[in-house]
Formats: sequence, C-alpha cells, structure tokens
Amino acid sequence: MPFPSRFKHCPACGAAVEYRIPADDNRERAVCPACHSIHYQNPLNVVGTLPVWEADGRVLLCRRAIEPRHGLWTLPAGFMELGETTAEGALRETQEEAGADVEMGPLYTVLNVVRVGQIHLFYRARLRSPDFNPGPESLEAKLFAEHEIPWDEIAFKTTRETLRCFFEDRRAGGHYPLHALDIA
Repeated sequence: MPFPSRFKHCPACGAAVEYRIPADDNRERAVCPACHSIHYQNPLNVVGTLPVWEADGRVLLCRRAIEPRHGLWTLPAGFMELGETTAEGALRETQEEAGADVEMGPLYTVLNVVRVGQIHLFYRARLRSPDFNPGPESLEAKLFAEHEIPWDEIAFKTTRETLRCFFEDRRAGGHYPLHALDIA
C-alpha cells in the first residue's frame, strides 16, 4: 500500500491546493491559496493485540477474509478510530476480528512502517477463554503453538516480527520488554 494520494483540493473550501514549504516549516505541504489553510498528511495508526492462552502459551491468529492478504494469517489488528485510545482500539479490533475475550496487557511492539505511512502498535493480551467467534473480516481464528505457526502464510511483516519477539522473549525467561522496530 503506497502513501495516501496527495491532496488536490482544499478540504476546507474546495479550491485547488498548491504544494510548497510554508513559512516556519521544513517540508512541502498542501497549501490553499484561497483560504490559506495548510493541510498535513500524517501516518496512520494500526492497533492490535498478541492474544495468548496462558494455559499452554499458544497465540491467537486470525485468517483474513478481506484484502489485502486475503486467506493469510495475522494478529487481530486494524486502523485506530477517532475517539479511542490505542488500547481501546486494539481491544475493539480483537473483539471484531476474533470474537475473543481478552484482558489487555502492556504495549509490546511499536513498529514503524515508513514506506506506507503507518505505525503498528501491538499489546500483549491474556485470553480469558479458548472459544472464539470471528467476525466478517476473518475466515477463522485459531490458537497456535510456536512450532505450529504457519510462518509462510503470515500476512504482514509486523505480525511476523511481533511473534518473533514474543517467542524469543519467552525462551529467554519470560521477560517481555517493549520492542520498537523499523520495518523495511
């Protein structure tokens, strides 16, 4: 997914915008010559969880029923909505995509995906039940032990890296620090 398309018209008044560096700025912005509004395009936040069934350490993955990456596996996640915190959005996405009952844990991975203008934030979460009721964006939701993870069928690098961090941290004694990563 490339960066969002550039503004052509001012969202405030509808006039055609010009791209230039405004005074006291350091990069090109969409500037309206009619109403003088400056329009910024900023990264989108993707929020989700790493749900774990603590009885045996399996993790919950969802098989995508939508594009992009239809049919591949991912952690439950999606775009943050206005009016919610990152944790609220991650919980909402987990309920919508997996129909999972979770107890939210701490922020676990922050992944910068600069090439598509996104920041992915995953929270650790404890599953309260191994029963799921996936929503329309998921074909199925399933628990996986590390050796069962379909690594060749993981939809996104951010999911792969979050899983890799989790299993490495678990093998290293179960201390789960915050991981900040840049995804190429």
